Amino acid sequence: MLKVQNIIKNYEGKQVLKGVSFHLKQGESFGLLGPNGAGKSTLIGIMTGLIHATSGTITIGGIDLHKETKHAQQLIGIVPQEIALYLDMSAKENLTFWGKMYGLKGEELKSRVQEILELIGLGNRANDKVKVFSGGMKRRVNIGCAILHRPKLLIMDEPTVGIDPQSRNHILETVKTLNSEGMTIIYTSHYMEEVEYLCEKIAIMDQGSFIKVGDLSELAELVGEKREIIFTIKCEQGQK
Repeated sequence: MLKVQNIIKNYEGKQVLKGVSFHLKQGESFGLLGPNGAGKSTLIGIMTGLIHATSGTITIGGIDLHKETKHAQQLIGIVPQEIALYLDMSAKENLTFWGKMYGLKGEELKSRVQEILELIGLGNRANDKVKVFSGGMKRRVNIGCAILHRPKLLIMDEPTVGIDPQSRNHILETVKTLNSEGMTIIYTSHYMEEVEYLCEKIAIMDQGSFIKVGDLSELAELVGEKREIIFTIKCEQGQK
């Protein structure tokens, strides 16, 4: 489904990505962990055709992303970190707008919008303006917009940051459902428990490189057994 080969990206003389390579089969779920500045967002930008790599190749469903960008992008759904919605429009209006951008129309568009509203748990709030929604509800609509066209590959960039537990659980269950139906998932997060719950493969990224790629058991071997020792130090009065 996805083949990323030796991706390098230079910014103003600095190498931000240092030969990143991996591949995913259709229906696999891939978790990407790493601190801020590790290169995750740059890699996502390149995989979605929004940023040009300095060198390297990416194919999506056998389509070369660089040579046939628009064709390859039709196979991708992207959920960005920032909310990408029109706040003065309703949830239904936002979904309809983005559905048209993906080429949906007529009864197919109406039917698909209703399906998505039910999937994201907002069928009873369809006509409410997005600006009155909580952060978690906005993120659910964001996800809905990304999957309207039934993409083969869904890329999610930290979709649960700063939201309430109920919305977080709903998002996780939605992603789990989509993956079980055959959608390939790339999920970036700071939360290990989310990646552990959702993903078969996990990559740990830092300073533009993959430190380790594998399943949970392989990563556990890398970390090894850890023990925590807590010291309590009593200082004499007047000492720091």
